[in-house]
Amino acid sequence: MRSQNHIGTLYIIATPIGNLEDITLRAVEVMKSTDLIVAEDTRTARNLLGRFGIGKPIISYFARSPEAKIREIIDYIKNGKNIAYVSEAGTPGISDPGQKLVSAAVKEDIVVVPIPGASALTAALSVSGFDTSRFIFFGFPPAKKGREKFFKEAASIGSVVILYESPHRIIKTLGQLEAFIVQRQVMVARELTKKFETIYRGTISEILKRLKPEEIRGEFVIVLDKTSK
Repeated sequence: MRSQNHIGTLYIIATPIGNLEDITLRAVEVMKSTDLIVAEDTRTARNLLGRFGIGKPIISYFARSPEAKIREIIDYIKNGKNIAYVSEAGTPGISDPGQKLVSAAVKEDIVVVPIPGASALTAALSVSGFDTSRFIFFGFPPAKKGREKFFKEAASIGSVVILYESPHRIIKTLGQLEAFIVQRQVMVARELTKKFETIYRGTISEILKRLKPEEIRGEFVIVLDKTSK
């Protein structure tokens, strides 16, 4: 087996989803000790690093980055650099471009270390009040093609289902989803951990009546209760 003495480590670091105080002590210490920060959004990362006095160089890696960018990052690590990857918010690799970077690192026998912390997925589940002993995460619905198939499949699952959605499509998504789960209980969370955090509970019809135009901002998490037997 190849020696890893001269190969660096890739740290996958969960960052706050809104409230900066949700960063962990371990995440701060690891970022201070690494050679380089790789960020999905360098502006967000600089704000976070500045808040905690972390003066490290930053390079970007996001969904539309070329494959050559992954190769560049992998080469840094193989040359002995320890790198911390942070997504725009929350836990990297969960419905974000970090997954490709981690897969590439694993194929190169690079040690990948998770630094756990904030996640919109688990934050929403923890306050849903639903039976979360079994759940399925569907991520973001397709923006255009395949939406009806996506919602039909999500609604057919017997266990709790979690979806993410942007403010631009939340009303459209709830309306399309309602056709498949008319009376199923739902929880919709917006702006989790932020000043205007709001939790909506009930059927989709009831939630749509309560969603005011001025409240449609920030990321949304939709949690569908399991189907009744």
